[in-house]
Amino acid sequence: MSFDTETLVYDAKGLIPAVAQDAESGEVLMVAWMNAEAVARTLETGRVTYWSRSRASFWVKGETSGHVQTLVQMRVDCDRDCLLVLVHQEGPACHTNRRSCFYTAVREGEEVVISEPIAG
Repeated sequence: MSFDTETLVYDAKGLIPAVAQDAESGEVLMVAWMNAEAVARTLETGRVTYWSRSRASFWVKGETSGHVQTLVQMRVDCDRDCLLVLVHQEGPACHTNRRSCFYTAVREGEEVVISEPIAG
């Protein structure tokens, strides 16, 4: 069965959330947005490409930082309204220089930072 990006369910702005997960460790790294063209570019090039809502432009992860995400596999959820991108992550995924954007845990009602920025 051939994959058609137009069969995905996009929001009113033409976007779909994409959860980036480390393909080897299973760690959830970040959540970003894609439009149909970003999905197509990701599948075509193997470099994960998002749509930046703030800049209204394509964003190839690692293009400026060097913290590249290489696509291992793309998965579509049952409702076709969310993507899981399994990636090989080079360096930190978060703009705060942490491995994951999910570096704050809520424990007993308190926020606790569980991951410090990567030195470098």
